[in-house]
Amino acid sequence: MEQALPPWPNGARIAVMLTVMYESWPEGKGPPYGPMASNLREGTLDLQSVSWANYGGRTGIWRLMRMFEKFGVKATICANAKSLERFPEAAKELGRAGHEIAGHSYTQNMFLPYMNEEEEKALIHRCAGIIEATTGFKMVGWASPRMTPTVHTARFLAEAGCLWHGDYHDTDLPYIVTEGGKKLVALPHSEFTDNRVMRGSPKDFYDVYKGMFDYLYENEPGAQINLTLHSHFGARPPIAAMLNEIIKYYQGHEGVWFPRHDEMARHVLGIKA
Repeated sequence: MEQALPPWPNGARIAVMLTVMYESWPEGKGPPYGPMASNLREGTLDLQSVSWANYGGRTGIWRLMRMFEKFGVKATICANAKSLERFPEAAKELGRAGHEIAGHSYTQNMFLPYMNEEEEKALIHRCAGIIEATTGFKMVGWASPRMTPTVHTARFLAEAGCLWHGDYHDTDLPYIVTEGGKKLVALPHSEFTDNRVMRGSPKDFYDVYKGMFDYLYENEPGAQINLTLHSHFGARPPIAAMLNEIIKYYQGHEGVWFPRHDEMARHVLGIKA
């Protein structure tokens, strides 16, 4: 049974959280997926993949910042700490522009279930330190690579002073969990991110988010949408053009609230900004 939530501010009918996955891989490595139809042999340096991944920090994140500024909205950037170190100018600008920077491991291939408790706890604190050092803001939220935590993750985040944890797939709305006597807001992840249309039409991305919005706006007041994309893929012109149209469409309706994840968490917890 869903926990009772406070109504959205100012009588808003629907909440839309803008989420950007800002990811990096180790030096000389790229993601295990990409636009090429064929893979190179295991162990081969794939400069195409490395270059494709680096688009996120070199080009994509800047396009998204310009777009969000145009629409007057703020996003939550779930950043591998390596992305902030690799592109420090972007890290500073994200903080200056008022976007939230959340933890997302150090590199995208560092999966929490492969770590022991001490390693996982150390990783979370390492990422928190890098976020504060590069952006000037404390980390108050976390989304794991592959959105896959361990049984310890929520407790470690609560102990680190976080407000929210974004690895939940059992709900459409936020709810509160208690870990170690501290409250943490569980935020649902998106079921349809940009990489779902990697080998399809970018228009599918628009169609899904428009259709979902129309259904929830009409039938479920108090609903929430987590609009999610990756800076190394979704910030390229084909998907960015669809994101532009989606935000424009949403803003054409009354009663749409665009909170960052930390703003949503504070609202659920009753914490005044």
